[in-house]
Amino acid sequence: MELSTQIVWLFILAIPIACIAWTVTHEEVFREPREYCVKRCHESKTLAGRKFFYLFTCEYCFSHYVTLIMLFITNYQLLYIGWRGYIIAGFSLVFIANIYMSLFALIRTDLKKVRLEAEKEEEKNKEPLSNR
Repeated sequence: MELSTQIVWLFILAIPIACIAWTVTHEEVFREPREYCVKRCHESKTLAGRKFFYLFTCEYCFSHYVTLIMLFITNYQLLYIGWRGYIIAGFSLVFIANIYMSLFALIRTDLKKVRLEAEKEEEKNKEPLSNR
């Protein structure tokens, strides 16, 4: 596969990795399992137990495992053929996926800030004139 094709694959494969990792570790649909994992992460008596359950609460950590699954499914390799290509591809995919998640978090934070400011302004405009 040509280098340009490999780079395109890198940026495209990182999208579903970021999406899956973010959804599992942040979104409401997985809130209950995530809360269970947070609880077990803090209360587990063994180091292995704490680390295993922490995996499902950290988007960075979880993205490594999602990347491993994606590498298995797609057989994607970067720069080299064989195990070296898988290692380079794996860490590259994690890196790009985490850039995507960081950008998404910034955008979400900014949108939330704008929405809260709009709601505050709307509440201010609803006040009777005598209260201003």
